[in-house]
Amino acid sequence: MVYISVWTKQNENILMELEHTGRFIAKKEYIQKDLEEHASLVLEVYGWLTKNSPTVHLKPEDVEYPIWVSFFKEATMLPTPGSVTLELSIDRSLVSLVNISKWGMILNYSYIPADDKDKARHRAMLESYGVSDAQAYMSQFYPQIKPEIIDSWSRLFDDAITLGNENSYGIIWEVRKEWVRQLIR
Repeated sequence: MVYISVWTKQNENILMELEHTGRFIAKKEYIQKDLEEHASLVLEVYGWLTKNSPTVHLKPEDVEYPIWVSFFKEATMLPTPGSVTLELSIDRSLVSLVNISKWGMILNYSYIPADDKDKARHRAMLESYGVSDAQAYMSQFYPQIKPEIIDSWSRLFDDAITLGNENSYGIIWEVRKEWVRQLIR
């Protein structure tokens, strides 16, 4: 096993849960509370991520959604009132890499092209319909485009396809009390 350090910013209530149960898992209600009116938009793509992560076979049955981690303390979201940052020591095999640029495209309901030729083909198709990826995705009027967009998201985990940079976050399925090395407030 290869252990790495990762950091995750969470609501301070995680500490009570870790103390009482020995672990923390992300739940739909936590995401809804955190993202408020934007939750339904994000939960749709989180559902896709949950089903398609390379480590989905490691997901405990009671886990609803992944937990985001950073590979660099400096890249972790800044502390805010009511939050804590945990430094974890975790087996590298438990972490799925998520390219930040590609994930941003998914959050925007966008197509992830295989290459420049595929990008031009997809863009020409959208122009012929007079729509954007987001419009096609969210509308019932373009049933042939939405599946193409969703299918392209599998490229999130294809390291051969790059979109400018290699910067990544990670996702894990749970935080165990014994993984916590430091608590930052």
